[in-house]
Amino acid sequence: MKNRKKKTLSKPSFPVWGWVILGVALVAIIAVVLLKTAEPTAASLPAEVSVAEASQLRDQNAFILDVREPSEWTQFHIPGANLIPLGQLPNRLSEVPKDRQVVVVCRTGHRSAQGRDILKQAGFTNVTSMAGGVTAWQAQGLAIATGQ
Repeated sequence: MKNRKKKTLSKPSFPVWGWVILGVALVAIIAVVLLKTAEPTAASLPAEVSVAEASQLRDQNAFILDVREPSEWTQFHIPGANLIPLGQLPNRLSEVPKDRQVVVVCRTGHRSAQGRDILKQAGFTNVTSMAGGVTAWQAQGLAIATGQ
């Protein structure tokens, strides 16, 4: 009888460094997913807010953007508001802060929705419009300024 040596086939093993890389990649993926889901949703505003909500936002240092025309502004406006007529807004976006909540207002609420949408399309994320406009603000007895 011949002496036969059995050939043992060793299974290649996955290197330790490969497991380390896979582990680090898995931890990184989990961290990204958790950070994305943990972003505060309170920071984003609804598409439209009531006059009362707009007043509260103003008291919390929100940027009030009035998109009416200068002649309407002089008749009456929200104290502390900033005037940028709707037609000029796309060219004056740099005047609107991205690091504050923005409430867009107009006379009755129609143009403010357009202004809000212009800002959103330009990358503003924390912006809303006020329902009812400045006339609703005045009707609720809130402070109004006149003139320039």
